[in-house]
Amino acid sequence: MSFLSFCCARFSKLKSLNLSNNHLGDFPLAVCSIPTLTELNVSCNALRAVPAAVGVMHNLQTFLLDGNFLRALPAELENMHQLSYLGLSFNEFTDIPEVLEKLTAVDKLCMSGNCMETLRLQALRRMPHIKHVDLRLNIIRKLEADEVDFLQHITQLDLRDNKLSDLDAMIFNNIEVLHCERNQLVTLNICGYFLKALYASSNELVQLDVYPVPNFLSYVDVSRNRLENVPEWVCESRKLEVLDIAHNQICELPARLLSNSSLRKLLAGHNQLARLPERLERTSVEVLDVQHNQLLELPPSLLMKADSLRFLNASANKLEGLPPATLSEETSSILQELYLTNNNLTDKCVPLLTGHPHLKILHMAYNRLQSFPARTLSPMGLIICFSKMAKLEELEEIDISGNKLKAIPTTIMNCRRMHTVIAHSNCIEVFPEVMQLPEIKCVDLSCNELSEVTLPENLPPKLQELDLTGNPRLALDHKTLELLNNIRCFKIDQPSAGDASGAPAVWSHGYTEASGVKNKLCVAALSVNNFCDNREALYGVFDGDRNVEVPYLLQCTMSDILAEELQKTKNEEEYMVNTFIVMQRKLGTAGQKLGGAAVLCHIKHDPVDPGGSFTLTSANVGKCQTVLCRNGKPMPLSRSYVMSCEEELKRIKRHKAIITEVRERQPRDVGRASMSQEAVPVRDGKVNGVTESTRILGYTFLHPSVVPRPHVQSVPLTPQDEFFILGSKGLWDSLSIEEAVGAVRNVPDALAAAKKLCTLAQSYGCHESISAVVVQLSVPEDSFCCCEPGAGGAGPPPSPGIFPPSVSMVIKDRPSDGLGVPSSSSGMASEISSELSTSEMSSEVGSTASDEPPSGALNESSPAYPSEPRCMLHPVCLSHSFQRQLSSATFSSAFSDNGLDSDDEEPIEGVFTNGSRVEVEVDIHCSRAKEKEKQQHLLQVPAEASDEGIVISANEDEPGLPRKADLAAVGTIGRRRANGSVAPQERSHNVIEVAMDAPLRRPGGYFAAPAQPDPDDQFIIPPELEEEVKEIMKHQQQQQPPPAPPHLQPPRPSADALPEYCDTPL
Repeated sequence: MSFLSFCCARFSKLKSLNLSNNHLGDFPLAVCSIPTLTELNVSCNALRAVPAAVGVMHNLQTFLLDGNFLRALPAELENMHQLSYLGLSFNEFTDIPEVLEKLTAVDKLCMSGNCMETLRLQALRRMPHIKHVDLRLNIIRKLEADEVDFLQHITQLDLRDNKLSDLDAMIFNNIEVLHCERNQLVTLNICGYFLKALYASSNELVQLDVYPVPNFLSYVDVSRNRLENVPEWVCESRKLEVLDIAHNQICELPARLLSNSSLRKLLAGHNQLARLPERLERTSVEVLDVQHNQLLELPPSLLMKADSLRFLNASANKLEGLPPATLSEETSSILQELYLTNNNLTDKCVPLLTGHPHLKILHMAYNRLQSFPARTLSPMGLIICFSKMAKLEELEEIDISGNKLKAIPTTIMNCRRMHTVIAHSNCIEVFPEVMQLPEIKCVDLSCNELSEVTLPENLPPKLQELDLTGNPRLALDHKTLELLNNIRCFKIDQPSAGDASGAPAVWSHGYTEASGVKNKLCVAALSVNNFCDNREALYGVFDGDRNVEVPYLLQCTMSDILAEELQKTKNEEEYMVNTFIVMQRKLGTAGQKLGGAAVLCHIKHDPVDPGGSFTLTSANVGKCQTVLCRNGKPMPLSRSYVMSCEEELKRIKRHKAIITEVRERQPRDVGRASMSQEAVPVRDGKVNGVTESTRILGYTFLHPSVVPRPHVQSVPLTPQDEFFILGSKGLWDSLSIEEAVGAVRNVPDALAAAKKLCTLAQSYGCHESISAVVVQLSVPEDSFCCCEPGAGGAGPPPSPGIFPPSVSMVIKDRPSDGLGVPSSSSGMASEISSELSTSEMSSEVGSTASDEPPSGALNESSPAYPSEPRCMLHPVCLSHSFQRQLSSATFSSAFSDNGLDSDDEEPIEGVFTNGSRVEVEVDIHCSRAKEKEKQQHLLQVPAEASDEGIVISANEDEPGLPRKADLAAVGTIGRRRANGSVAPQERSHNVIEVAMDAPLRRPGGYFAAPAQPDPDDQFIIPPELEEEVKEIMKHQQQQQPPPAPPHLQPPRPSADALPEYCDTPL
């Protein structure tokens, strides 16, 4: 405080002083001696009183006292005649201070987040200078009028997040803007003389009266209530532009509603509408959202008379056809976005789409489309060939997934602007000619019946993603694979040896990811089918909101942290909570400023308890959540901690954090979000303007308001448990848990189920990054272990990760720019850079993996020896069987400066500048149980061969670095490259530890990759010459001289001196 006094004396002509967030405890009296001060900010300083001496600051105009423990104000405050703004939010006031009656220059009452239970209107009547009243986030239960006359001076009233059950706002006869969201309102009465905007969403409204008719009303939001009809006064509002009545119980719209010449945007989704009004004269509707209703048809003249319609979403209805856009060859349609997913549309509706020449986005997924008329229809039946009608030359994105299409016509070449083709989960047998499109960026043909791929000599220059997973009959030759390796993200299945034991799988999974409108994938998924020696499984979803860096750090690190915590305790809540806390510490140590939501699901089986069952433990922070399907019904396993949670709101207010207000979203033009989200208010409601979640990883500067402690819930799995879903924020904001479970319950394939969830969310309006993981369960009735504990360690329960039906190979780079192309990643896929080998990048993520067990690692004393009796849950592990852990661990080599956008960052030294991101599979199988035998074997293992070919490295050692003899350098000698061959192993690294050791932040980010070897220095032997090369190598080894006597051999490292565990890159 003495230093503050010195500064105040030194700067006697200071005009603005900010002392917020300094935990002063007492008001700094020294500032009162600065006569020139016009702005003073002492927010969040744990102040309990304001001294009377502040009255001498006659020139003060702005006085911020938010986030303290104030309960009263001194009367001397009335001497501040020039004071125009007084911030009293998030204190402990129980009533409006009387001194405000004297501050006639103050026109806004800012008292949100206090402890007011009753709003006494008599106090407001004595303040005629107050026009804007902000009382949100109090505990107001009633308004006390006491026969007060009309309060004509109040024009804006904010009562959000209170406890009001009914509100009679007729006393505010000059009200212009009213906020009363998230109360418990059943009835609402408002004076409509000057009303311009009404926000009353998330209540229990059954009655809404506005009198007289509001002639100035332009915006109405009464979504998420219990309204059964639309009030008649809505149709008479001559200036109404936006009407949001979604998520109500409305069965019918007024006949005159769409004839309102001023109405531009109507959101009526999630109701019970059976039909729409047919009176469409003078309609000016530009955005019409009627998804999730019971519509059997659209008005016959809708698309002809609504000539201003640019956006139409009629997904999740019962539509069997579409109305025509014109009755002649001429059309006036300007429709640009059309969403018809999840209906009953057939092939008959396809020709009608040709009347919309300006169509850019078309979603017709999960309908009944089968085929198209020959010779008369062009791509997907969208363009009528050889006719005079306008062609759909502006079409850019199409999603026809989940139908029964067998082919995509070759005339798709007419859509020269097409950049996204999504057609997964069909019956397509012939690869379409999409590679001829000059603008194509994303092609998803997964879960089809492709048998071959026809490619041009040169791939499209802008192609970023090609997904061919889930095509069991597809076989690609080596030349095609080499060509496709140049794509940033290439996904394809590769066959494996299969399950030699024939044991049933207990769980199988699939996952998918999709980027947002800015083509930034801000989510990541984790899937470890054989976690901790094949006894367990681990799945996770991570969401960084608009940050691309944090999700991949969580994906890379949390599985290793959980494995370590499992060695310390077996209590589910303890090891889950500790995992999140340790992850929080690592993020802080690494200098990460932002954070992200996360959900982890851990399946374990206790072999010590012979009567025990599998246990599913879920832990989450933020809005990433898990839901379990048990007997066909959803069972939530997660909890979203936001401001609507009563206990969290109390905790936040106790720590005096500032919860920001709603702000108006300005009109923008960013792809799919431009029309459906134009000029609508956004609920900010974030802690200090940063995050809306009160429990989330990262954001350490918001502690203790924001904490990383997760919600943990454990349930024993039963045969009645069918599957569970992990999803990011974008998924659960678009689908309810009931709808998500119902949508995929009858989908037999986990990958197809995850892709369906992603497609539905995008068609329903999600513009954020999405990640979905579906884990299908098949828990047997006798789900217990019959192995004797301690007999060499129990084996794992069977799961697809032990002997998977297919092993996926993916080459994926993160795009740096471009349009919002959905980027979906299958769950049976590892993601490997087309420019970096698997070993190079797995060394970054610190995976504890080994592709193939050494041939000599298993002997008769091994628990996996075939002659040992095993239970049905612990199958035999054959010595030469290939076991791959289908888990993605990601390292982003173009990390940003911890900001929300990472498009303009400088390249990191030692990292390729193409902004690639790499995901690799990790393999964890019995490594700790047989450490010594593995170590002894790996130290003398010769060159390793793979299924596809052999790689001989010309620069196995990194120049300038000594060769280490520890386990990090002597894992599997060869590593599988993107083309299926084997690449040399590199050193093991951990991204978090590398960042912790770095003394300075590197340009462009906090993380950097080590120098990579030149791929040109490696010689790849083609598969057809593999056997010949093996024979030559074997012959050369037989001709080598015998080893030297033991006393002449160099000393070998002792097995006991080796570390307890190893990090071996894939």
